Amino acid sequence: MKTIKFLKNKSIRLNNVTYKPYLVGKLPQKFAYIYDEDEEKEGITEWFNYKGLTYIEAKDSIWNEISKDNERMNVEMLFNSMN
Repeated sequence: MKTIKFLKNKSIRLNNVTYKPYLVGKLPQKFAYIYDEDEEKEGITEWFNYKGLTYIEAKDSIWNEISKDNERMNVEMLFNSMN
């Protein structure tokens, strides 16, 4: 079953994937980028529109992943120190 949740910051979570809203004038440069053989870079090719906003999947930054890893290590160290 598909689920949709409207978040406080106007983001939408659809089937456990978070999408960030953009106004037409504020879309990222790589939005709808068409592949060019001479220039290798990836673009955003999947989006949906809802109530005047364009929603693009919100990717976690590398800093979020590092923060999660550090938190996990701190919890492991805490448990190890209890033994």
